[in-house]
Amino acid sequence: MKQLKQNLALCLFLGLSLFSACKKNEAEVVEPETPKAERKGLYVLSEGLFNANNTTLSYYNYENQELITDQFFTVNKRGLGDTGNDIKIYGSKMYVVVNVSSTLEIINPKDGVSIKKIDMKDNNVGRQPRFVVFDKNKAFISSFDGTVAVLDTASLTIEKYIKVGRNPEQMAVANGKLYVANSGGLDYPNYDNTVSVIDLNTLTETKRITVVENPRGVVADQYGDVYVLSTGNYANVKSSMATIDSKTDLVKTQLDFSGGFMVISGDYGYLPAAGGKLKVFNVKTETMEKDNFITDDTKITSPYGVAVDDLTGEVFITDAKNYTTSGEVFCFDKEGKKKYSIKVGINPNKVVFVNK
Repeated sequence: MKQLKQNLALCLFLGLSLFSACKKNEAEVVEPETPKAERKGLYVLSEGLFNANNTTLSYYNYENQELITDQFFTVNKRGLGDTGNDIKIYGSKMYVVVNVSSTLEIINPKDGVSIKKIDMKDNNVGRQPRFVVFDKNKAFISSFDGTVAVLDTASLTIEKYIKVGRNPEQMAVANGKLYVANSGGLDYPNYDNTVSVIDLNTLTETKRITVVENPRGVVADQYGDVYVLSTGNYANVKSSMATIDSKTDLVKTQLDFSGGFMVISGDYGYLPAAGGKLKVFNVKTETMEKDNFITDDTKITSPYGVAVDDLTGEVFITDAKNYTTSGEVFCFDKEGKKKYSIKVGINPNKVVFVNK
C-alpha cells in the first residue's frame, strides 16, 4: 500500500510537472505585441490646374514642422505632370496616379525619390488613370478608358487590363472582390449607373450592380458593406448613397445624400458637405451621426479632400479655396478642434502618412 501511494504521488508530480512545462512552453511561443508605428510626416498631393502641368507633392515633417512645398520636384528635378488624382502608400512604396498625363509614378515615401514612372497609354493614347487600390501583391488602377489595370507590386509591371464599365472612378476591396464605380462621367448627360464586381482570384469581372446614375465614390467598411456615392444627373436624378452587401452583392439601402466620396476610419465615415461642413456617418448603425465634425469656429471654404490618421485619430481636411490659387490643409483633433494648418499647392486633394 505504501509503495502504491508513492507511485501515485510520483505520477501526480510528473503529471503536474509535464502540465507546467507545457504551459510554460505555450507562454514562450506567444508572439510579442507589434510596436505601435510612429509617424514621421505626411505628404499632400495637389492636382494643380487642368492642362497646366503643375501637380505638386508637398511634404510636412512632424519632427521639425518643416514644409517642403514640392518635395517631388526638389529631389527628382522634374514635375509630376498634369492633374495628380490619387496617392496611396502600400508596403514600402508610394503610388501617385496622374490623370491627364496618363502616368503612374512609384516613389520611395522616405525621401520622395522616384522608383519608376509607368506610362499608361494604349497605342500612344492616354488611358487617363483615376484611382489606385491594393490587394495582396497587386495594385489596381482604374482608367477613364473603361479598364482596371493589374500591377504586380514586386516587379512593378502591368500584367493585364480588365474591361469594366464606362469611365470607372473609385474602387474598394471587400470579401475577396473589387468593386468599381462606373461613372460614365465623360458621356454627359448619358451617365453609367453600374458598379463592376471583379473576382480577385480570377481577376475577371463577374457582374455589374445597378445603382443611381453617375457613381463616383466607393468605400468599404469593416462589416462587409460597400458604400457607393452617386452624384445623379444634376437635373431630375438626385445624388445618393447606396449600401451593397458584399456577401450577396445586393443593394441593402439607398439614402439621399449630396456628396462625391466618403472616407472611413473604424466605425465612422467622413463626408465633405456644402457650407464647409464635414458630416459623420456611423457605418455600424448606418445613421448620420453628426451634421458637422468641426466643433470650433474654423471655416473651410471649399472642402476638397479628407484623410483620417488611424493611429492618432486626427482628421485632415484639404481646402481648395478658389480652385485657382494655393490651397490649405487643416488638421483637427478627435474632438473636431483645429490643431494647425499648412499652405500647399493648388487644389490639394489627398493626404497620406509616412512612418519613421
